[in-house]
Amino acid sequence: MRHRGSDVVLSIALVAMLAASWLLAGHLVARVPPLVVAAGRTAGSFLVLTAIALSRWQERTQMRAVLGRGRTILLLGFLGFFAYYAGTMLGTGLIGASRVGLITSLLPSMTFAIGMVAFGEPATRGKVLGTMLALSGAVGYVLVDGQGSGPGVRPFDGATIAGGLLALGGTFAYAVYGYLYQKHLSDLPTMAALPAVSGAGAIMLTILAISSARLSGLALADLAELAVLGVALTAPVFILLHELIRRRGPLFTAALSLAVPFLIRTGEWALASKGPPSALVLLFLLVCCAGVGLTLAGGPRRIRRLV
Repeated sequence: MRHRGSDVVLSIALVAMLAASWLLAGHLVARVPPLVVAAGRTAGSFLVLTAIALSRWQERTQMRAVLGRGRTILLLGFLGFFAYYAGTMLGTGLIGASRVGLITSLLPSMTFAIGMVAFGEPATRGKVLGTMLALSGAVGYVLVDGQGSGPGVRPFDGATIAGGLLALGGTFAYAVYGYLYQKHLSDLPTMAALPAVSGAGAIMLTILAISSARLSGLALADLAELAVLGVALTAPVFILLHELIRRRGPLFTAALSLAVPFLIRTGEWALASKGPPSALVLLFLLVCCAGVGLTLAGGPRRIRRLV
């Protein structure tokens, strides 16, 4: 009760920052190589998270224990940052931010499916139905919501399918990351663990970006927007996310993601990057959100490994 007012403020801030980060990322990948965007936002968030951790005595002392788990850090950095941001940024370059944002909102349903198949999580009929409903809504939305951000992209073509699969693969990697993070690092403070994990991911993404994309064409405006994406949006999202999980639990926090696709789509319309959503587009959005909501309805016990 004593946190209710601040919880509302934090929730609104988290949803707004998530939507803004996707809109800015979509704007950037239209002219900056997606892997450069992925590396830049991860590096920026790493710097902020590290600065915060070093400023706190408890986190600073625990960071040594985190660094002693090198293999775990590399695996989590690969899954939670390298694979997630590479997949979603490459996907954004092909099918646009709103469609990738909707795919990433499948995370609770995907986490349940992975837990049921690989980690022995108990299943319920409602959760299975919700997962299938969410996936069908997301697929329908990706296929009918007009053109992606790439030139010549049409529904049902190879670029649309590839973009959807890349975003889905990145979200899948993050769902696995959630289970492994809970298993291997949950005994340590979050702010002590995140700098090492994000740093490992940033190094991997930077190596891939340098080897696969030309960086000479980056303008100062591009670098400034990359800094805003990483420092002012991505890092605060991680902090708000974990604070809300601590206060309200993963069920409440995961449910907030259902508002994000609507805000992204509305933002694209307001910025004139897309036209108004059709009735069919809104229907698929609602179907996906209903499916995710049904997956979440079983309570926090079965999804507590989301982060």
